Amino acid sequence: MLKHILFALILSPLGSSVFALDCPSVPNTESFFPDSWGIDEANTRFVSSKDSQIDSANVHLLKLKWSYGLSTTAPRFYPLVTPDTIYIGDGENGLVALDRESGCVRWRNKDASGDVASSITGGNTRFGPTLYFAHRTQGVFAVHAQSGKTLWQSGIRDEPLPMYSGSPLVAGGVIYVPISSQEIGLSLLPFYGCCTTSGGMAALDAETGEQLWYLPTIEEKATVTGRHLLFVQRWGPSGAPVWSAPTLDRERGLLFYGTGENYSAPATDTSDAIFAVDIKTGKRRWLKQFTAEDMYNLACNVGGANCPEQEGPDLDFGAPPLLARNSEGRELLYVGQKSGAVSALDPSTGERVWDQKFGRGGYLGGIHWGLAADIKRGLLYVPISDFPAGLELTEAPTPGLYALSLDDGSLEWFTEKDFSKENRERLGFWPGLSAGIVATEGIIFAGDLAGQIEAYDAISGNTLWSYATARSFTTVNDLESMGGSIDSHGPLPVDDLLLVSSGYSGVGMKGGNAFLVFQLNEESDVESMEEQ
Repeated sequence: MLKHILFALILSPLGSSVFALDCPSVPNTESFFPDSWGIDEANTRFVSSKDSQIDSANVHLLKLKWSYGLSTTAPRFYPLVTPDTIYIGDGENGLVALDRESGCVRWRNKDASGDVASSITGGNTRFGPTLYFAHRTQGVFAVHAQSGKTLWQSGIRDEPLPMYSGSPLVAGGVIYVPISSQEIGLSLLPFYGCCTTSGGMAALDAETGEQLWYLPTIEEKATVTGRHLLFVQRWGPSGAPVWSAPTLDRERGLLFYGTGENYSAPATDTSDAIFAVDIKTGKRRWLKQFTAEDMYNLACNVGGANCPEQEGPDLDFGAPPLLARNSEGRELLYVGQKSGAVSALDPSTGERVWDQKFGRGGYLGGIHWGLAADIKRGLLYVPISDFPAGLELTEAPTPGLYALSLDDGSLEWFTEKDFSKENRERLGFWPGLSAGIVATEGIIFAGDLAGQIEAYDAISGNTLWSYATARSFTTVNDLESMGGSIDSHGPLPVDDLLLVSSGYSGVGMKGGNAFLVFQLNEESDVESMEEQ
């Protein structure tokens, strides 16, 4: 599974897997932004004024600069930016380097065609400037940032059907890789014996891709637990996938991450839980489960034979833990779950300090992809989807953006999304906040499932800027492009730009293939919110 390419080949003429088009100049790799999916190792999703010029006073000047038509309607990448280049994942085109000013293609690496499914991270190795990302099924890739040549590709040895859904974290010469399982989808097949595999966390050497350690979320081996359709065996325990980026605590030497549901019975105490793991040994330091007996797989959506008899609500931890200090200087670990629960934990022990709950929860409800924090203002920002599916819900939905005190979880403000029937008919879909959000100096950027991208004022929660992306676009690569739901990793502000992927065709959402680049524009013809 591991392949290496000699350094001597990196700077050789472009081979069959690397295609240069339009503007094949060498990217400037003096700096990379962001450092990780969470912007920093603590997953605060906060972009400082050093890295973004966009603030509450000028955000209304954002205007679409150019758009690029993607080859997939469910983009899963989070971009990486250098002084002159934007790296993206483009479906069958693999990893693509775009000129930052014009959007023209510098190179394409088709070794990674199919599904670049994570954030793209940059760093320096003995090979030179190196890019890292996870492919959904092929594992972690290391690619030379200037030439586009693949350096190595590596996957874990311990699971037969791994899925790499979460963004790797690169720190201290180690790549920490979240592991999910392809069995979540295979469960749809009635003659498939579900399920035997586990989620987990792997550590790879950043220079070579060699596995350093692997910790499964379920250490017990699966055994036969029954049958269906007379001869198809049922297996368990299984599941507890890790499909979001881990959080690094260098001071304590710990890695934090959340897990999802069990795929099959029996349930384990490691599903819907937060792990704390020693970064050197991969040994578990503590574990905190939030929802017990949660057993679910995709067969449950269609009444399939592999759905567990005791079907659970599917209340994963999809949002990575967030490490931040409150106003008293105490460092806490903030976690958000698809149940809608938000909790602050002691990072040394996992003990709860406070709990809050917003919305009704469900498999697309609650907190789905990510929180953000503004430590200077003492605020934790919580996006709530409240998509009306999954649980048998009797409460009224309350989708929107919540601002909580980092100290005690008290609500500072709430900006509700307009989910009225009239607005849903106008937008074409539910406007809840499922994608990861990101905060900057005085602003929170959030995209919704109906395809709107909005900037909220950090103090009041008022909407300062809005743009409807569920529309057709003229693209720099002449590919027909239509925006859709904004989900998964969410927007990225950098310098005077805002980058957004619009389109996500999961669970009835609006697929789309638009990668959009906005820029601050001081001209008087900037579009108003009403025109957008």
